[in-house]
Amino acid sequence: MGAQEVREGFVRLYGAEPDGVWAAPGRVNLIGEHTDYNDGFVMPFALPHTAVAAVSRRTDGLLRLHSADLDSGVAELRLDDLVPASDTNWTAYPAGVVWALREAGHAVTGADIHLSSTVPSGAGLSSSAALEVVVALALNDLYGLGLQGWQLARLCQRAENVYVGAPTGIMDQTASACCEAGHALFLDTRDLSQKQIPLDLAAEGLRLLVVDTQVTHAHSGGEYGKRRAGCEKGAALLGVDALRDIAYADLDAALARLGDEEEEEEVRRLVRHVVTEDQRVEQVVALLESGGDSRAVGPVLTAGHASLRDDFRVSCPELDLVVDTALAHGALGARMTGGGFGGSAIVLAEATDVEGLTKAVEEAFAAAGFKAPRVFEAVPAAGARRLG
Repeated sequence: MGAQEVREGFVRLYGAEPDGVWAAPGRVNLIGEHTDYNDGFVMPFALPHTAVAAVSRRTDGLLRLHSADLDSGVAELRLDDLVPASDTNWTAYPAGVVWALREAGHAVTGADIHLSSTVPSGAGLSSSAALEVVVALALNDLYGLGLQGWQLARLCQRAENVYVGAPTGIMDQTASACCEAGHALFLDTRDLSQKQIPLDLAAEGLRLLVVDTQVTHAHSGGEYGKRRAGCEKGAALLGVDALRDIAYADLDAALARLGDEEEEEEVRRLVRHVVTEDQRVEQVVALLESGGDSRAVGPVLTAGHASLRDDFRVSCPELDLVVDTALAHGALGARMTGGGFGGSAIVLAEATDVEGLTKAVEEAFAAAGFKAPRVFEAVPAAGARRLG
């Protein structure tokens, strides 16, 4: 749904023109999975798919929320009643942002919000972060808060961690708030330093496909939290602040220090994935910045999937089928993207192979009795912005 349609929907709902319309995108993570909450490196880029919000200020302490994508009425919440873990509906995401802004001392006095999103929900493409960031940007503008993109991302992460109760890292919100069209974002999640890396695969005759397996995942589920807790345990056992502090060259020695007892095997696997994944991010950055052939990125993506599947154990049969089928039909590289346990995979391929690869994946899913996947091309798009 475009800006004009969302604006018109706002008028029908609330009987007045909105103060403005904003958009924030979902994201694909090219490389760097489960590294963000380990103070590591990530490399996402924004999708053309966005959450769009028409918003007006209120002064009476009331928050009114409506989604054009759901068959439900306007939700009315009092700002003074917003407390963490009080809401298990979609409204927790925008309400959590308002709560986080107020907790940080920003004088937000209410809002009318009408939303619509084209970011697939549950596909590992950050639909929740897009929802959070578009609301944060709108309120930042309307209330003149003067916050920068990375600051909005921090507040949105706090909303998701504390208010919603999902232990996510900072990558998704930062990607939505800060990505630029035609670039991937090399982000150091420790100090939030950023570097925009040009990414124009089409110029090299390449395409990056997103394959949404239609298997829904949820960050607030227990398995994600278990992985994060395991990483924190590994850092504590190794005497470092975060697994980011284990150098790739020191990985074998670090794993040896953890011992080989059965109860530590899971921690060893988690540590190995995070340290090698940070190295893979740096490899991809170096390859893209060198101006060489981006085809060399393919094997790095595939190695990342093997690590996520075997060490971090967050893949699933549908994701593995995408990767195996794509590689068997000429893909240059493929891996799951997002938190795992479902969601999407990405496939790097020659433009001339896209049609055949897509057909092969669709046929493989049908033969396995899986729900038909959704396949589309990912092109680096703009980050959060005001539309009008």
